[in-house]
Amino acid sequence: MTLDFEPIRLQRQQEYHQCLDSCPQLMTSDFSFANIYGWAEHYGLEWAFHNGLCFIRQTRPETVFWAPVGPWERYEWKDCKAMRESRAFIRVPEALTRMWSIAYGNAILIEENRDHWDYVYAVEELIALKGKPFHKKKNLLNQFLKTYEYDYETMRPECVEEVLEMQDEWYKWYEENDPSEALTAENRAITRVLHNFDQIAGLTGATLRVDGKVIAYTVAEPLCEDSLVIHFEKGDIRHKGVYQAINQMFLQNDAAMYTNVNREQDLGDPGLRKAKMSYNPSFFLKKFNATLL
Repeated sequence: MTLDFEPIRLQRQQEYHQCLDSCPQLMTSDFSFANIYGWAEHYGLEWAFHNGLCFIRQTRPETVFWAPVGPWERYEWKDCKAMRESRAFIRVPEALTRMWSIAYGNAILIEENRDHWDYVYAVEELIALKGKPFHKKKNLLNQFLKTYEYDYETMRPECVEEVLEMQDEWYKWYEENDPSEALTAENRAITRVLHNFDQIAGLTGATLRVDGKVIAYTVAEPLCEDSLVIHFEKGDIRHKGVYQAINQMFLQNDAAMYTNVNREQDLGDPGLRKAKMSYNPSFFLKKFNATLL
């Protein structure tokens, strides 16, 4: 049958979560609901539910499919008409590539995409910041703690407007000094998620204030029982150590029950890769491109 695609809607997020929870592998950050909803307009994302799976289609800047979400091991991939029609897939988790390799053999081309690997860290390590790998991070955190009278708060719907104001100021400063299409797209995704903060199941976060003004925030979402993903994290860099502070405080105060924290991909940016590596990742969630030949 032909898949019936429609725009990604808040009203079907519970159905989507059922597909997500039934995946046999810890899914990458791309497939969290807040991520696909936040970036839906930029990428023209659509979804279709079929036989317990959710197929995701990206229509901008070109049409390409993301990996299907659901109980992969129960699906007859070799006989899947939707796969034959879709042909090209991106953001494919490693466990699914193994199933597809068995189902399609030489009829599928699978290519590793290092730029999209997720960085996953031990929550316990990023709270304690012990040892040589975290020496600089710990020093910056301590400088922040000694320098500023601050207030940490778990993010709630009533403070979202203040966070939006801070995000607007942050975006305008970076837009003026280093404008890019990627920056504009991210700002739109952040704004879309924040406007629906109380409507997205499981969404959490925190703010840091100095002199009553929000100077940093983080937005996160559970991926499974032992892992969560940090979607957005912004700080006013005029406050030295602000990023180390919001990172460490959020994990300590609101995420210590998790084992792993996923901080998404580096998209091949050398500076971002260096920064993510400096936090000593525990492991990566690899992603691949797949094309049926």
